[in-house]
Amino acid sequence: MTIAASFWPRRFPRLPKSEPRFFEIEPGTQVRGDCHWQENRRAHPTLVLLHGLEGSSESAYMFGTAEKAFISGFNAIRLNQRNCGGTEKLTHTLYHSGLSGDTKAVLLELIERDNLPEVFAAGFSMGGNLVLKMAGEFGDTAPPELRAVVAIAPALDLAACADALAETRNFLYNRHFVKSLKKHMRYKSSLYPGLYPLEVAAFRRIKTVRDFDDIVTARFCGFQDSADYYKRSSASNLIAAIRRPTLILAAQDDPFVPFQPFQNSAIRENPDITLVAPPHGGHCAFISEEEGADRFWAEARIVEFCASKSSINRP
Repeated sequence: MTIAASFWPRRFPRLPKSEPRFFEIEPGTQVRGDCHWQENRRAHPTLVLLHGLEGSSESAYMFGTAEKAFISGFNAIRLNQRNCGGTEKLTHTLYHSGLSGDTKAVLLELIERDNLPEVFAAGFSMGGNLVLKMAGEFGDTAPPELRAVVAIAPALDLAACADALAETRNFLYNRHFVKSLKKHMRYKSSLYPGLYPLEVAAFRRIKTVRDFDDIVTARFCGFQDSADYYKRSSASNLIAAIRRPTLILAAQDDPFVPFQPFQNSAIRENPDITLVAPPHGGHCAFISEEEGADRFWAEARIVEFCASKSSINRP
């Protein structure tokens, strides 16, 4: 199902052309959002979408969810993480799974500068970890305009996900991610050679995502090693602190996001979290037998959940 979702031919005829928006998340660093605004944006709720590892605002699930949200009366923003979607020149830094402050900065700008009355955040995989981590960091201080968050197949325990990717059965996924990570890092290094000197021998030794995080992410992003990075950046540490309505969708057969972390007591005992865990769904796939809008089941559930937490009347 994971592979099928990646190659499923899709078109999005009901999603209008996007308007680019550049958010400064820290001095000298911007991220680009591709925004689909309703005619009077302040009269509508806004859904900010965050992609997964090596994805972008151009990922099919980003378009699919944005289209469903827009049809349902939401403003929809397909947000790129740092360096993603061809935005490497917007920052001298790298992206990683701990940068929840980036999404927080975008939401706060939409609330404070745009005066948007209701904002929702939904993330896929790595993006799911980021929105959950952000919600936990907000805790009781979350702005009232932030109405809810949704995480689809979130990489809740980064170490467990890295270990799962390294398993023999996941060699196709591991090869895909490692090849993409190394390609983008080579390009980033060419843009900023003084900041990111790549040792050829060490770079060639990278065979897994954990290798990449040991040799690249930890070195250039301020972590001791991959274990330190995973420990400090996993949303599982902050689940108990979430105080906004939260939906987590996790398939029990996800090939590289193990289900065990979703069974921890912090999720079960937090009344603000709803966990939906069907036995099948793959990784961020959830392809249904139903035709039409529910074919990509998780996308529809995101919009349905956010709409249930909105107090704005939509067409």
